[in-house]
Amino acid sequence: MGDLAGKVALVTGAGGEHGIGRAVAMRLARDGADIAVNDIAARPYDDASGGWTGVASVARDVEALGRRALVAVADIADVDAVDAMFAQATDVLGRVDILVGNAAARPGPDRVPVVDLDEAAWDDAFRVNARGTFLCCRAAARSMIDGGDGGRIICIASTLGLRGRARYAAYSASKHAVVGLTECLALELAEHAVTVNAICPGVVDTERVAHIAASAPEEFVRSRAMGNPMGRIGAPEDVANVVAFLASDESSYLTGQALTVTGGAHLAGPDYTRA
Repeated sequence: MGDLAGKVALVTGAGGEHGIGRAVAMRLARDGADIAVNDIAARPYDDASGGWTGVASVARDVEALGRRALVAVADIADVDAVDAMFAQATDVLGRVDILVGNAAARPGPDRVPVVDLDEAAWDDAFRVNARGTFLCCRAAARSMIDGGDGGRIICIASTLGLRGRARYAAYSASKHAVVGLTECLALELAEHAVTVNAICPGVVDTERVAHIAASAPEEFVRSRAMGNPMGRIGAPEDVANVVAFLASDESSYLTGQALTVTGGAHLAGPDYTRA
């Protein structure tokens, strides 16, 4: 994969011990980038292992690879916090060449039929997934244009940002917004050598699985694996590997895309069962 030495990446939603954000941060660091690690809280998941300290643990892991790291605790839906985070990353690390917009609202009371969906649950999904992604993308775009050296913006959307599903209206609609933002921003930033792409994962084995299927997470994972042509759900590293490609020079002519990372599950359909 391309050499990211001298590059700086800002990864949002990276405080989970088993999350996509951590996997992305570590992969980009192994490829040579310095990393600004963001989450809304220093330790966003209370059920993490005793030795896990959230974004500080990720930063230490990055530094153990010989890269510089910055802890950036901030609410990405707060414009002042986002602007301050990018200013801090620029002051400490020198620039932001790569944004990975991974932060997302946690599943919860929004996972109901539309007729039962409360406005607050709808607003919460959009506040983080759509508004937060927009604010981070805008800040990154401004920084990259001013820097004059191009850049990479990578948004983590979802397969539900490409096709809706019953009981997921707020999440699905907000992720559709992320895909739409990706396409518009790709057109606007192409002349500045900034590529903008989205990744649309299926189910990935992270802390979020426990929130999606709190009553029986193991059964949830088993059933989803049986419905996947590859016989398993995604791992955070599966997404991180695609991020690494999109962050590299090898993807310099690829922009405005929404790439599915599902093991083929998005093609199989709801009635598919692995033989």
